[in-house]
Amino acid sequence: MDYEIRKASLRDMPKIEAIYANARAFMAERGNPSQWGASRPALARLRQDVAQGNLYVITKEETIHGVFAFILGDDPTYHVIMGGSWHSERPYGTLHRVAGDGSGGIFSAAVDYASRQIDYLRVDTHEKNRPMQNAIARAGFRYCGTILTDDGTPRMAFDRLREQNVSAINV
Repeated sequence: MDYEIRKASLRDMPKIEAIYANARAFMAERGNPSQWGASRPALARLRQDVAQGNLYVITKEETIHGVFAFILGDDPTYHVIMGGSWHSERPYGTLHRVAGDGSGGIFSAAVDYASRQIDYLRVDTHEKNRPMQNAIARAGFRYCGTILTDDGTPRMAFDRLREQNVSAINV
């Protein structure tokens, strides 16, 4: 599906909230009721993301099909990683709060957008979120270890470094 991506605005919030409600139900039906519980991501967090210019919507023909936060720079929850390590310590962008309406290809669209902004990406997900783990693997991310979120719950952490020019490496 050919999507367009733009920064979210406060007028998008009703559709964004509906997408997150759908995602929470989807996760709960598939054995992952605790990742976002009944109320995450919090509306205040989403409004803060909009105000900071970090929340994006994925659209087709002006209909919102997905939403994600993309944050360039340091993420404090990634300072400590247990049971592994990041594959690079270079500047990175983080994908958070990725959700869709079931149209498919939402994570791929978010990764494509983010990787055009920076060559090193990080993402995390709950150990029970198998659909997201599969999407992360399909997008070429590698498992790094476990991080703790801002509320202290563990998440599987992954990163992806866009490959460099092979001929330059093999000289």
